[in-house]
Amino acid sequence: MRKTVKKLPTDLIFDIINYAIMVIIILLVAYPLYFIIIASFSDPIDVMAGKVWLWPLHITFEGYQRIMKDNSIWLGYRNSIFYTVTGTTLSVITTLLAAYSLSRKDLAGRGILMKLVIFTMIFSGGLIPRYMTVRSLGMVNTIWAMIFPAAIAAYNLTIARSFFESTIPDELLDAARIDGCANWKFFFLIVVPISSAIIAVMILFYGVSNWNEFFDAMIFLDDKKLFPLQLILRSILIQSQAQMDMIGDIDSVEAAIRTAEQIKYGVIIVASLPVLVLYPALQKYFVKGVMIGSIKG
Repeated sequence: MRKTVKKLPTDLIFDIINYAIMVIIILLVAYPLYFIIIASFSDPIDVMAGKVWLWPLHITFEGYQRIMKDNSIWLGYRNSIFYTVTGTTLSVITTLLAAYSLSRKDLAGRGILMKLVIFTMIFSGGLIPRYMTVRSLGMVNTIWAMIFPAAIAAYNLTIARSFFESTIPDELLDAARIDGCANWKFFFLIVVPISSAIIAVMILFYGVSNWNEFFDAMIFLDDKKLFPLQLILRSILIQSQAQMDMIGDIDSVEAAIRTAEQIKYGVIIVASLPVLVLYPALQKYFVKGVMIGSIKG
């Protein structure tokens, strides 16, 4: 028989406060996304007047229709998917290889190497040296400028190294060596299969970062055919604002504002959709991987 534990009044008060705080946090996080969704389907005049806050008013799909007809957005989508998939794949592979190597106690000078990695988290060479480095490598205005310069993030490398240190025991490596297992076989056949949590976390971190990247594209790319989605959306919003500034007729200004507002909320949904789809699939690994990786530093 299970005994029912009677809660004290202080426990009940704690639960009420705890649930109240969680509800408030959920509302603060979820409502902005909900508002963007309903605003993208509502009349922009109602949105700007503050009438839209719980449900859409005067539902219209004009903004999405304009987005679907814009070929530059689909080109940016294609580029962003390529940059995200290619960049994330390269980043995850290189980060795992480097992190596992730095987690090995038999690696000579691993302490110095790790200090150099942490140093880059605090200090950086700056924008101009970075641009000069990319230019000297011949990657300016190429797709590789969006992939190679940011292939490894020091923070992600540190998390992955801590994960391997706390998860892969030395005894497992010793047993594999006794059976004649080489280092590369041990990594790919033993370490990788039991590291699904940290791999999922790295995919999520790098995937979101690569998908949202626009600053590197703004610095390194000149050809509009290579622009990622985020940079194209930024250009559309700036262009819409510039058109409103140049229009003198009141009716034309109102029409331009309506169009700009419809496009603005629509493109936010379009740009955020892949991340919203990816995160729930990896969420169960997210907390586990970060918590395990934070046990040791």
